[in-house]
Amino acid sequence: MANTTTPTMARSFLQVAATEEVAPPLRAVQIEGLVVLKIIKHCKELSPSLVTGQLLGLDVGSVLEVTNCFPFPIREEDEEIEAEGANYQLEMMRCLREVNVDNNTVGWYQSMLFGCFQTVELIETFMNYQENIKRCVCIIYDPSRANQGVLALKALKLSDSFMDLYRSNNFTGEKLREKNLSWVDIFEEIPIKVSNSALISAFMTELEDDTPVTQCDYDRLQLSTSPYLERNVEFLIECMDDLSIEQQKFQYYYRNLSRQQAQQQAWLQKRRSENMSRKAAGEEPLPEEDPSNPVFKPIPEPSRLDSFLITNQIANYCNQINGYVTDLKDRLISYPGFWAELQPIIFDEGLA
Repeated sequence: MANTTTPTMARSFLQVAATEEVAPPLRAVQIEGLVVLKIIKHCKELSPSLVTGQLLGLDVGSVLEVTNCFPFPIREEDEEIEAEGANYQLEMMRCLREVNVDNNTVGWYQSMLFGCFQTVELIETFMNYQENIKRCVCIIYDPSRANQGVLALKALKLSDSFMDLYRSNNFTGEKLREKNLSWVDIFEEIPIKVSNSALISAFMTELEDDTPVTQCDYDRLQLSTSPYLERNVEFLIECMDDLSIEQQKFQYYYRNLSRQQAQQQAWLQKRRSENMSRKAAGEEPLPEEDPSNPVFKPIPEPSRLDSFLITNQIANYCNQINGYVTDLKDRLISYPGFWAELQPIIFDEGLA
């Protein structure tokens, strides 16, 4: 009896041991309300300076829970100050561990201005985190959009296909076509869910006023475009100039490539005619390719990463301008109707 059960148990154990556990894809980022307030406070107090901080929490299945955070010191170029910043991070995590607070790193947060965050530095930070953490996110907050009543909070991660391509450091057109990768496939935005504990929810319920709102918010009817729209258009123009410079690099590359191919064809024709003469003279033909010849030296193709990031940033500016102008258009359409109804009331009450 024992002989029949032992091999089965052994086989099942080996199967379980050999089976590699595959983590489910990340579906959502659950953030505590207190963490959101900490991020907003840190980014808003030091705006327009860009700030960063550490995210702490738990990786539970397909949900990444963010339960705490702490800010990083302002970065400096001095190496000693950078070392102090790293020591500060380790000391903070040690203190949190001593008071039994979640100290598992799940990513970081950073501020942005007018939606500008698609940079090579962000990708490099992601890759550094990925070396030690399987799944991490970057939460980005834009304090400049708070004046429009928008909570500009995003959770981003790099796509798996882009990370594989970035490790190979090969962003040529042929490789991108092989991987079927475009500029929209660099970042993945993860849905954010804000959660609060039962005690905080009960406390917020007690703080709510039972009486209905009696004051009207006339600020919503303001027709001023504010500097937000102007700055977005300025940044969009700058990105278009940068994209034009990148396109000129590729045009220069293809001109050199076509010139080199023409030189190679001319050299091959000359070599073939020379080999025909050598054959007629009974001599051995020369090779048709000469690696030492500078004509056959391959021209390196410029990386398409910068153009992808610039295109991504242009799309982000266009979406922001579109959203802001749509809201402004709605106010322009509704303003005459509101004014026609409010004008008799204002003049009757003597508030004009």
